[in-house]
Amino acid sequence: MLIVADENIPLLDAFFGDIGEIRRVTGRTLSREQVQDADILLVRSVTRVNRELLEGSRVRFVGTATIGTDHIDLEWLQAKGIGFAAAPGCNATSVAEYVLSVVSLFAERRGLDDWTSLTVGIVGVGNVGGQLAQCLERLGFEVRLCDPPRQEREPGAEPPFVSLAEALECDVVTLHTPLTRHQPHATWHMVSDPELALIGADQLLINGGRGEVVDSEALMRRLEQADAPLVALDVWEHEPGIRPDLVDKVWLATPHIAGYSLEGKMQGTEMVYRALCQFLGLPLRKKAGQFLPEPAVSKVSFTSSAEEDEAIRTALRVCYDPRRDDARLRLAMRGNPEQRAVAFDRLRRDYPVRRECSSLKVQLKGTSKSLQDGFRALGCKLKI
Repeated sequence: MLIVADENIPLLDAFFGDIGEIRRVTGRTLSREQVQDADILLVRSVTRVNRELLEGSRVRFVGTATIGTDHIDLEWLQAKGIGFAAAPGCNATSVAEYVLSVVSLFAERRGLDDWTSLTVGIVGVGNVGGQLAQCLERLGFEVRLCDPPRQEREPGAEPPFVSLAEALECDVVTLHTPLTRHQPHATWHMVSDPELALIGADQLLINGGRGEVVDSEALMRRLEQADAPLVALDVWEHEPGIRPDLVDKVWLATPHIAGYSLEGKMQGTEMVYRALCQFLGLPLRKKAGQFLPEPAVSKVSFTSSAEEDEAIRTALRVCYDPRRDDARLRLAMRGNPEQRAVAFDRLRRDYPVRRECSSLKVQLKGTSKSLQDGFRALGCKLKI
């Protein structure tokens, strides 16, 4: 059995080596010729999987180690009887921690002693948005949830969902919708001129979902105005050929890596592995946890003199500080368009190991219960 797989999917040999022969490929440039004799195809979001790629091939199962499926022609796969699996929620914690780190930097920029005084509007309350909301609420933030499809399905939800306009009133607005085009509540260019006009200079807009949800032309126009909001983009229209002038204009720029924690990537691989084993009728023998290495930083300590917000933000940034990725992306924007596109993909391909808060042991000496609860909200391991 031949498994053609994106070279950037972690632990390919560990999970799939005893199922079949593995042929590694570059996902961005995967061609029909490379998959003609494959039985299994494993991809990430950079590969379009459709009739043009697979017609005439032997492929009978496609797995994407990502939460999104807008790069997959699901109707065509179903019509051809090709099995399919994605990894919904695999990197929800990673993206949530990305947003928390960005919010902590924003709070410092605003000069806030209490970062939980910020209101946060979450647009798209699926696996990622839901987990982020839960964490923010446990930390003490006021959160507004906007998700029109869920609002229609759950009219009596508590807390009630709000409109997009109401979410855009918050100090921080963070986007976590899928990309949809031809259905009710389509999200393509959901945030354009009218929506951006509602966000002012004291607010922060974060997009950690899909790049095309924000109209980049409209965003450029808004960022050129005197009262423009701060913007943090992890996802971009036209990846990998993103606009260097937009990178220059936004406050924080990262190369589509919000979900790139080691735990998130490995869980994505495991979820596809489990689905493939079920498809083939094979027993499950492996779990991602057995392959996790020891983290580079394993423990931090705080005493009774630690300020609560500062301690939380310190531990959060020990695990992840987005300013390092911002610096790398800005450096990569030098050169001609082709060089920039290659550099963007290289940043993702060669992304350094990043661990989630669950890998960090936090030792607390004489600290308050509220501080302990804060670290529990982050998922840290506590030693009291």
